[in-house]
Amino acid sequence: MLDAQITAAILGVCLAGAIFYLVRRDHLHGPYAAWWLMVAAATLILGIFPAVVTWLGLLTGIKYAPVLPIIVALSLILLRLLKLDIDRSRQERQIRRLTQKLAILDHELQSLRAGETKPAQAQSTPETWED
Repeated sequence: MLDAQITAAILGVCLAGAIFYLVRRDHLHGPYAAWWLMVAAATLILGIFPAVVTWLGLLTGIKYAPVLPIIVALSLILLRLLKLDIDRSRQERQIRRLTQKLAILDHELQSLRAGETKPAQAQSTPETWED
């Protein structure tokens, strides 16, 4: 049992060190680093104090306490995936709008190059598009 505690504590410290290294090298930014540092801290705490799992299991009414970290981890993974999907949807919407604005500007530029005196007006201007 002591070996598992030591291994979990070492993993938590190594994970935290890796996160700080990635932040320092500018490979990982603010909110993402905070998320992973919380994971590293939880791993370290559970490695040093394994009785916390038993105590939380009793507190929540779970009969077999070791399943609690698995339930919490899966729930957090699902929440993280939902947030990633929300962020990706927002980025796709921004890319689509930027592409539309670029197409309008390209059309106006081609109209000006063709010698037209007045650029074509779009039905809705880019200023009316909001996120």
